[in-house]
Amino acid sequence: MIQFWNRLEQGKDNIIYTDWKQDNFFRAVAEELGSTKGTVGVEDDHLTLERRQKLLHHLPGAPSLADVSQAAMRMRMIKSKEEIAVIKNSTATADVGGWACAEALGEGVPEYEVALAGTRAMVRHIAKLYPNSELMDSWVWFQSGINTDGAHNPVTSRRLQKGDILSLNCFPMPHGYYTALERTWFLDHCSDAHLKVWEGNVAVHRRGLELIRPGAKCSDIAQELNELFAQLGLLKYRMFGYGHSFGVMSHYYGREACLDLREDIETVLEPGMVLSMEPMVTIPEGQPGAGGYREHDVLVINDDGSVDNITGFPIGPEHNIFK
Repeated sequence: MIQFWNRLEQGKDNIIYTDWKQDNFFRAVAEELGSTKGTVGVEDDHLTLERRQKLLHHLPGAPSLADVSQAAMRMRMIKSKEEIAVIKNSTATADVGGWACAEALGEGVPEYEVALAGTRAMVRHIAKLYPNSELMDSWVWFQSGINTDGAHNPVTSRRLQKGDILSLNCFPMPHGYYTALERTWFLDHCSDAHLKVWEGNVAVHRRGLELIRPGAKCSDIAQELNELFAQLGLLKYRMFGYGHSFGVMSHYYGREACLDLREDIETVLEPGMVLSMEPMVTIPEGQPGAGGYREHDVLVINDDGSVDNITGFPIGPEHNIFK
C-alpha cells in the first residue's frame, strides 16, 4: 500500500492501510464510513460470501448491503475523453509491440524471444509517453504452429519454422488501461488451405468492424457474424465471442460483461463505448489449414456517432506473411 502513498497527490482524501492485522481492509472501510446507518452499496459479482460476512461484522451500523454491480458496470462502459486519450495511447503502444515482434521473426527463433522483443518495445514506449508512471503488466503472448490452437496459450521455447502459422497477442497497460493487438501471421509462406481459412476469418473481422455503430445491439452483431461464418463453412470452428469492452483492467480481472459481443448480450452500443472486434477460428491439428486464426482491433464510438478504429497494424495475407 505504500506504493499508492508515493504516487497519490498528498493532501487528498485517500486511505492508506496496512495488512499488519487481519482484516485491516474492512477496518479501513469501517473507519471511513463511521457511524453510517443506511444501506451500503457493494458489487456482488466480486464479493465472496466470506467477505460479505466480514464487512457486515465490521459495519454493525449498516442494516443491509445493496448490490450496485450492474449499475456500476454500465457507468464504466461509457468512457471519458481523458480515458479514451489513454486508451488511444495504449493501442498505439500495441502497434509498436507488433512491429518489434515482426522484426524479431526468423526461422529457428524461439517464441519467447519474439514475445520479449515486443514486451521490451511496449514498456519503453509507455515510459516515453508517461515518464512518471508505473510500468506494470504489459506483456506479449506469441504462439506458433500447434500452439496457436488456443486464443491465449502460454509462450513456449518452440522454434519457428518456415510455413508456420503464428499468433501475435500484444497487451500494453499504460495507467492500467489494457488494450490488445492480435494478428494472424505466417513465416515465409502460407499454404492454400491456410490461406482459405485466414481470408474467411479476415472477411468476418472486416464485416464486424462495419457493424459496430451506435444503435447496434451486441446480440445482433454476433448473430450476423455467425451467419457469415456459416456461409464460409467455418462456424463450427469458432472459438468464443466477437469482442468486448476496454478500460481499467488486466489479465487478473475483468472486462464489462454487458458489453461482450455475444448472442446473449442485449446491450445497445452508444457513444463513449470502447470495444474490440476479434473473431477467431481454430482448425484442429491434422486437418488442412490447421491452427488458430485471430484478428483484433479496438474501436471508439464517438459523440457524433462516428466510429474510429484506433488499431493501426495492418491485417491480412497481403501484409502478414513475413519472409
